[in-house]
Amino acid sequence: MGRHGNPHVASNVIHMTLALLFPGQGSQYVGMGHGLAACEPVAAEVLAEADETLGFSLSAMMRDGPSEELTETQNAQPALLAHSVAALRVFGARHSTWTSPAFAAGHSLGEFSAHVAAGTVTFVDALRAVRLRGQLMFKAGEARPGTMAAILGLNVREVREVCHKVRLGVCVPANFNSAGQIVISGDVSGVEEGITLAKEAGAKRAVQLNVSGAFHSPLMEPAAEELKAFLDDIEFSDPAFPVIANATADPVTRGEDARTLLVRQLVSPVRWTESIEVMASRGVDRFLELGSGKVLTALNRRNAKGLESSALGEPEDFNNLEV
Repeated sequence: MGRHGNPHVASNVIHMTLALLFPGQGSQYVGMGHGLAACEPVAAEVLAEADETLGFSLSAMMRDGPSEELTETQNAQPALLAHSVAALRVFGARHSTWTSPAFAAGHSLGEFSAHVAAGTVTFVDALRAVRLRGQLMFKAGEARPGTMAAILGLNVREVREVCHKVRLGVCVPANFNSAGQIVISGDVSGVEEGITLAKEAGAKRAVQLNVSGAFHSPLMEPAAEELKAFLDDIEFSDPAFPVIANATADPVTRGEDARTLLVRQLVSPVRWTESIEVMASRGVDRFLELGSGKVLTALNRRNAKGLESSALGEPEDFNNLEV
């Protein structure tokens, strides 16, 4: 939407307050986007544009894997962006009578997808940015090894207390995904201590994640500095509709603010629960997750109780979408 296929408001428009959601890393899978591209020319065009922009066949990696290669952060990030934009354009082509979205939000990497949807940045510029973002994050993880862990069953205050008690290294909250599901990030020693402390504090589970670095923590500062230099050379327009920033959970309406917050996001926690709450409090009554998987739709069972959420990534999702 935005620059790329914003639905037109027609006389038979469906009355709803719609928000678009875009997934982040972890939602990738071998075969992602392939079914959509096979039956929707507009989706195939997106994947071809991604291949041309990046100079290699990202679409073949998305289709065939191998999984280990697709999961590498520098590959997963552009793949997720490409699938989300493909789904976005299919949605725009199929449902031009829906209202324009009131908001968009994306989880971590997905915030770039949200800004493409809002026309803040072009798909090509976003692709180049997230490919570099993934490379920089991996490099930062090599320079200073870190990790992340999912903590289940503790609230925000309890997780903050756990992180505050860590003495063996950096350990900070990184993702506030839903009530009782929070991710911590930092040095390997710090996170391992955090896992132990979380279990002692009564966590139902505390599990280290298979990631290549301490994302959304101070350990990503070198990556943030280099990403800023790259984004400073990209044109940012004011979004056609507000995009909720991960770092603040506030609506972003200025392109310059978007540029700043996409950098800040790398070293800040993803305030996802608050982001959904902000949109719901402003009248959103339907969420559509565009791209790979159904992670954000599943989180909405807690984050947006009683509101409608649907995931659109495969042809059958669009065929089954109730309007």
